[in-house]
This record gives sequence, structure tokens and C-alpha cells, in this order.
Amino acid sequence: MDQKEEMIPLEQAKREVALVCRRLGLLHLAFAQVLVDEFGAERGKQLVIKAIEDYSRKIGEKKRSIVDSEGLEPTLQNLVKTRDIPTIGMHDRTEYLEVDGEKRSRTYGCVMAGVWREYGKDELGRLYCYVDPASIMAYNSDFKLIHTKAVPDGDEYCELTIRPTTEKEKQDFLSKKTDWAEVDK
Repeated sequence: MDQKEEMIPLEQAKREVALVCRRLGLLHLAFAQVLVDEFGAERGKQLVIKAIEDYSRKIGEKKRSIVDSEGLEPTLQNLVKTRDIPTIGMHDRTEYLEVDGEKRSRTYGCVMAGVWREYGKDELGRLYCYVDPASIMAYNSDFKLIHTKAVPDGDEYCELTIRPTTEKEKQDFLSKKTDWAEVDK
């Protein structure tokens, strides 16, 4: 007996993913705000960053285990085999370009950044973005994915690029003493 495959229109799929991204943005904001309210701005933000770093390490370690299980090296080329975020619905659109000889991606209309802006909490929301450099460093500490621009910082779009890590960044990451504001700039 054949089962008929059910299909939904692309625009509906994008809206459904955006709903989940909105919830994720709100969840991050709620946890971050509770920590800041309970422990004060400085300590609360430190705890948010600590949680994001732990979350990021889990993401990066999973990516590494996928590549390792295929007998591959944890290179940038093999990183694409570990995609774990949706290509639709999280942002309005993404473009790829070269800026000053460096490959970059620009994403427009980040759903989560929109939530943080809606609540006037760009700074707290921005802490979530440390997931990008930290998860890539957990995959392979030789490089990091950084934001050259970020919507929560007041930019029109998020622009990301991959750069090599410094020896100090590697050592800080291994000792769990990373200053993510310094790494992601």
C-alpha cells in the first residue's frame, strides 16, 4: 500500500519555523531577564553567557561527533555536513559575498533579533549570538564564526565570517575563561 506524501506550501513552512524561532527568542530573553533580575546586571549576564557557552559546546561537540563518526577531519569543508538550523523561516533571506577578500554571509530579518527589539532587550538578546563563535570553536578550536555586524547591535543585518582563533582564544576556550565580547567582534 502506497502512502501519499503530505506537502505544505513553502510560505507556510517558513511561517511555522518562524513561530518556533520566535519562541526560542522569547525563551532566551525570559531566562536572561530572570538571571539579571535575580543576580544583578553583571552577574546575571555572566550566568547567561555561561549557559550559552554550555549550550554552544553541546552543539559543537555534536557536530564534531558527526564528522568523527564518518571518519572525517573537523575541517571547515566538513562542517557543512553538520547543519542543524533551518534554511528557511529563521531569517527573511541570506546572501553570500566577499568583503575585503573575506567570505561572509549576511542574514536579513532575524526572527529572534526582532523579538528582542520588540521587547527593547537587544543587549540581553545579543548574548544568545555568542552561540555562533562558541559552537564552532567547540567543533574545532582552530576557528570561530564571528559577527562583523549584528542586528541587536543596531546593524541592518547580521554579517558573519569564519576566522582563525588566536592561541589565547584557544587557551581561554579550553579553560572556560573566554571573553565572548572580545572573540565576537
